[in-house]
Amino acid sequence: MNQHAPNIRPIIRQLDESTANRIAAGEVVERPASAVKELVENALDAGATRIGIAIADGGKSLIRVTDDGCGMLPEDLPLALSRHATSKIDGSDLLAIRSFGFRGEALPSLGAVGRLTITSRTEGAEGALISVIGGKPSPTRPAAANRGTVVELRDLFFATPARLKFLRSDRAETQAVADVTRRLAMAEPLVGFTLTVDGKEVFRADAEQGELFDAFRTRLSRVMGRDFIDNAIAIDAERDGLALTGFAALPTYSRGAAVAQHLYVNGRPVRDKLLTGALRAGYMDVLASGRHPAAVLYLNCDPQMVDVNVHPAKAEVRFRDPTAARGLVVSALRHALAGAGHRASSTVGAATLAAFRPEPAAPTHRTYQMDYRPRHPSGGAIRAALDAQAPMPQMETGFHESPSARIEPEQTAPQDAPLGAARAQIHENYIIAQTEDGLVIVDQHAAHERLVYERLKAQAGVSGIATQALLIPEIVELSEADAARILSVADELAALGLVIEAFGGSAVAVREAPAMLARLDAAALIRDILDDLADQGSSDRLRARIDAVLSSMACHGSVRSGRRMGAEEMNALLREMERTPKSGQCNHGRPTWVKLRLGDIERLFGRSG
Repeated sequence: MNQHAPNIRPIIRQLDESTANRIAAGEVVERPASAVKELVENALDAGATRIGIAIADGGKSLIRVTDDGCGMLPEDLPLALSRHATSKIDGSDLLAIRSFGFRGEALPSLGAVGRLTITSRTEGAEGALISVIGGKPSPTRPAAANRGTVVELRDLFFATPARLKFLRSDRAETQAVADVTRRLAMAEPLVGFTLTVDGKEVFRADAEQGELFDAFRTRLSRVMGRDFIDNAIAIDAERDGLALTGFAALPTYSRGAAVAQHLYVNGRPVRDKLLTGALRAGYMDVLASGRHPAAVLYLNCDPQMVDVNVHPAKAEVRFRDPTAARGLVVSALRHALAGAGHRASSTVGAATLAAFRPEPAAPTHRTYQMDYRPRHPSGGAIRAALDAQAPMPQMETGFHESPSARIEPEQTAPQDAPLGAARAQIHENYIIAQTEDGLVIVDQHAAHERLVYERLKAQAGVSGIATQALLIPEIVELSEADAARILSVADELAALGLVIEAFGGSAVAVREAPAMLARLDAAALIRDILDDLADQGSSDRLRARIDAVLSSMACHGSVRSGRRMGAEEMNALLREMERTPKSGQCNHGRPTWVKLRLGDIERLFGRSG
């Protein structure tokens, strides 16, 4: 009982429709970008092939979405503004959803908080217009219109001014609208999109032609940039009724934040913890700390296998079998990255070239000096080429043989091999190899570290993780729910060397642990795994601990910096790199080699345009 008003009997009232719509709008329409998303999805559901979006003042004063879809009949317009009125489903099966919209909330919500006008015409019928201001509709009247629909929303949140105060700057809201437009454009390559901001066209993607997969590639090249496609691996995998397609970037084409990750389920853009966790797991041992992969992945399945009716914004989904969905994403990514072999991002070479900058020259010669500061979003991308034990000397037009460089005689190693033929070793750490169209610089320690690491992982996969029985089992007290959750993954943990069992009540006993994990705090590890299971439904924490130990072993067991290598050894290293999965980056996610094309080198010396 409320202690401040103990004698007041609460009165239950039925809210009027206008108030109910304004409350509902808070869930559906969070900001202008939310309105754009709902209206564009309606246009896609209507079969549009061209969609035009126009906004003013960040979408606060104007949002207009024009499409060439099927349109609506005049008598349907008032019904379209009624809550829970939709043409997408009949209500018999809420899991059989094959459209973007289905809740029937967007248009009445928008009409409740702004000044909404809908003009529409179907093929063979007259056009009509209807307006609604603050939840109060006007009568339908005839209007001239092309086939399709134009929805115009003015003065968003004028009916709920408190919400207006929480919007960000016009620039921030415009950026959010642009992000939504691009995400939807990436899902529908056969549809043309334009975005006009304050009268200026800022984004255009015409409908792509050809096969669907090629159309996706071209659309992503337009939206994500050519660099992304040039450095991405095609994904195409299927399992248990789930199909995964898309593109995942090479590890060396990573980002400082998760801004280049786009996930779709049955064509719907989603922000799903399970899928983003699976994306991270797929790149688990190939990314540097603090780096994030870039990927666009499309997961498709029977609508009965996924629930999109989790939240009015429809950005969250729930899978009937989350383990299968996660497993497909992880295995497909790891298989694709392994298949990429020794490939490294083409932007690494560009970053290396950018590191050469002219110094103020004396009158008699030109000098170039290495600039150690990375200039590319991939952060430490040029470290593998530049991080020598001592500072690199200036390189002048006159040749001065470095005491640490050894030019080997002509060898029989093929120049037409992907990583070329070794020609020299400088600073006892960097191998210079000649290719048919340029040269390759290899960090010998980083490259060999990856090779040894992959061998150790393969051996562990064949013989299993060695375990060690604890003299005294470690008892971990948990809640009943946590005990049940950790025991549900006991078989998976046992496969990685951590053997646990119920100990009575809500406690679990740790009987065996991976032998390579010395001084393991089992209780802390169990709780960390439980946190992952609660947050993502799965955990790669133990696998990551084991891989970290294998990585450390590989580091200590690989060719060290400062060791002189003969031509035969260097070429053997190059050939093994070409055969080994993921050898394009070291265990810490940095590139193991960079390539400079002959034309780029010639431009450094002014020999060509």
